[in-house]
Amino acid sequence: MKAIVYRRYGSPDVLTYEDADKPKPAANEVLLSVRATSVNPYDWHLMRGEPYFLRLMSGLRAPAVTRLGVDAAGRVEAVGAGVTVFKPGDEVFGACRGALAEYACGPAEKIVIKPTGVTWEQAASVPIAALTALQALRDSGRVAAGHDVLINGASGGVGTFGVQIAKVLGARVTGVCSTGHVSMVQSLGAERVIDYTRDDFTRDSPRYDVIVDCVGNHPLLNCKRVLKPDGRYVAVGGPSGRWMFGALAGVLAATALSTVSRQKLVAMVAKANPQDLTFVGELIAAGSVKPVIDRRYPLPEAAEAIRYLEGGHARGKVIVTIRP
Repeated sequence: MKAIVYRRYGSPDVLTYEDADKPKPAANEVLLSVRATSVNPYDWHLMRGEPYFLRLMSGLRAPAVTRLGVDAAGRVEAVGAGVTVFKPGDEVFGACRGALAEYACGPAEKIVIKPTGVTWEQAASVPIAALTALQALRDSGRVAAGHDVLINGASGGVGTFGVQIAKVLGARVTGVCSTGHVSMVQSLGAERVIDYTRDDFTRDSPRYDVIVDCVGNHPLLNCKRVLKPDGRYVAVGGPSGRWMFGALAGVLAATALSTVSRQKLVAMVAKANPQDLTFVGELIAAGSVKPVIDRRYPLPEAAEAIRYLEGGHARGKVIVTIRP
């Protein structure tokens, strides 16, 4: 089979399109014939081995696992021992290892049936971005009907899902994005959009029940002052250097501030599970949420897909099509 492989850390230039062994599903795993995948910041962080603490898990000098990609949508090719909920031919989506390939394996508990009417590309956009948005809003932010929610970075992969899911939860949404993306964020349902090139939302007069921050480009104390007295700030992304001291300090600061205030400041990482994958899939099938897809690349051009995403200006999701 063909796959995207990397054997050293660096820029997208380290990625190669080459022959690789077709994986075999272990117990409780599913092998997918991948139709589409999407790229995420997680992929390029692993590719570069930055921040450096990631190398404690991925390999200190070189990547221990040479395949990239998590989001996957495709047909079940085979199942491992103990898997009874899927059979060959089922159309599914979820989280897999090395999804930037023609075939990939994933745990059965992180894969679900793709709803009829949801395209491969739409399904492939869900596992990391949509679940991050859902869990940030519903679980960490505890968003309820009537809440005022601000999403900083509303035009990105997580942000575009976040605006729509917040509306599903009954919130009033303010999105923060650049000038060129204002109309798109409005079309997703945001009642108000702040152009960050002109205005600073931390100097805004409204106060918010929940802030979901996909960018992390403002000091926590500044964000705190536009939260309501019992508001919640949820960090799902932010700037990171090679060592990521700043981001780690931000997490520690958020924890400390939360202990002396009714306001809660938390950082979160999404976890794939069948209930949430199914829930988002049903929202897409019903038309309540529509994945925003910016660009599509064939598998041999996956390096360019990651290069484009790494540039920081993608609108919604960047898709890699394995089999058109």
